[in-house]
Amino acid sequence: MTARLFPRRLARLLLGLVLYGIAISMMVRAGIGLSPWDVLAQGLSIKTGWAFGLMTNLIGLVVLLFWIPIRQRPGLGTILNVLLIGPSAQLGLTLIPQQTQLWAQVPLFAGGLVLLAVATGLYIGPQLGPGPRDGLMTGLHTRTGWPIWVVRTGIEVTVLIVGWLLGGNVGFGTLAFAVLIGPLCTLTLPLFAIHLPTAATTDAAENELETRTT
Repeated sequence: MTARLFPRRLARLLLGLVLYGIAISMMVRAGIGLSPWDVLAQGLSIKTGWAFGLMTNLIGLVVLLFWIPIRQRPGLGTILNVLLIGPSAQLGLTLIPQQTQLWAQVPLFAGGLVLLAVATGLYIGPQLGPGPRDGLMTGLHTRTGWPIWVVRTGIEVTVLIVGWLLGGNVGFGTLAFAVLIGPLCTLTLPLFAIHLPTAATTDAAENELETRTT
């Protein structure tokens, strides 16, 4: 049963990761602030001259290395997260022009934020492995026993400050992201969840199949 669901799960994962990158590029081009990790990627991109998408990939890879001491195991979704979000974000930056007028910036950012929440539901729903940043958060929570919100806040405040010092865009969009992304994902995660059969359900289905074929 689980094997039959795999193509559907993989398709949703790939679509979610590509849309996630496009959503990031929309918020970058809006120019009114970014999420903490994207502020860091933009700041590093400014300082190094490397493409934003490439920097997003490299940050994901570095974060993934931090999984080793906290004994987290990556899944297929984790690896594809590192590989796909950066290129899709770079593609979006190529296609979407920079906005400088508030009447265009706000709708573009809002659209990117909503799309990012949808993309999050699509790539998490298949349960093929968390993104490197999410895995770092949950891994530190498991190893330290600190509350999830403490770990997440500590990580995101740190990367936000570093990214801002490097020249990343911190604005009222950053605040909007912090306030709204949680409630939006609360709506999209159950909407796009793929419910995998439990072991008991799988055994029952296999027994029924054997009965019908004998």
